[in-house]
Amino acid sequence: MNRTLNILVNEKPLSPPIFAEECKDFISRLKGLMGKRELKEDKGIILVQKSDSRMDSAIHMVAVFMDLGIVWINSQMVIVDKVVAKSWRPFYMSSQPAMYTLEVHPDRINEFAIHDKVTFHEIA
Repeated sequence: MNRTLNILVNEKPLSPPIFAEECKDFISRLKGLMGKRELKEDKGIILVQKSDSRMDSAIHMVAVFMDLGIVWINSQMVIVDKVVAKSWRPFYMSSQPAMYTLEVHPDRINEFAIHDKVTFHEIA
C-alpha cells in the first residue's frame, strides 16, 4: 500500500494542506493520474525515482483529462523546477535532475518556488 504524505514547504505546512499519495513502483508511476477527471486542491501524488535524473523524472500527460501543477524536487529535497502541465501533452521534463515529481492541482503551483526546501510527513 502506498503511503500518504503531507507536504511542507520551508518547514511550514501549506494552507490548506496537500496530502499526496506516494508512487514508488513502475506501474503506479506510469499510471499516475491517467483517466482521472479531477484532482481536489488538497490532493496530489508523488512519483519517486531511485536517484536524481531528468529523464526518469519526466512525465507524460496522455490520458490525463486535466491540467496539473508539476513540481520537481531533487534528492536534497530542494525544488529544481515547476510547470503547469497541460492535459494530453506528450512529455514534460525538468530542467534539472530530480528524484521526486509532485503532481498537484494547478491552482496550487504558486505555493512552490525554485530553491524552496520541501518536507514530506507521513500521515498515520
